[in-house]
Amino acid sequence: QVQLVESGGGSVQAGGSVRLSCTASGRTFSSYAMGWFRQAPGKEREFVAVISGRGSLTYYADFVKGRFTISRDNAKNTVSLQMNSLKPEDTAVYYCAADSTVGRLRAGGDVGSWGQGTQVTVSS
Repeated sequence: QVQLVESGGGSVQAGGSVRLSCTASGRTFSSYAMGWFRQAPGKEREFVAVISGRGSLTYYADFVKGRFTISRDNAKNTVSLQMNSLKPEDTAVYYCAADSTVGRLRAGGDVGSWGQGTQVTVSS
């Protein structure tokens, strides 16, 4: 497992942008698929985006397609989520996650490693 620490959350008005980052410990970062999930108050945690170990594959939840972009820098052990055109319904705690395969992250559930989460609040 890897240790994950998110940063970059905050408050923004609708239509604005926020960039989240997640830094991982360890020397095998490129062997992990990395993903972002979110959990809004009173709702279950849901999949947002995932990127493969070398960054060649990305998948997004339908509700963020065209607005969010996931990327990674394996030299810096970081994965980022650029969020544009934010809506109030994007308000949630965003979690970084790591697992061995893209498929396991897309499925959610018993993911290998989670970060502590970072709050994003979008006001109308």
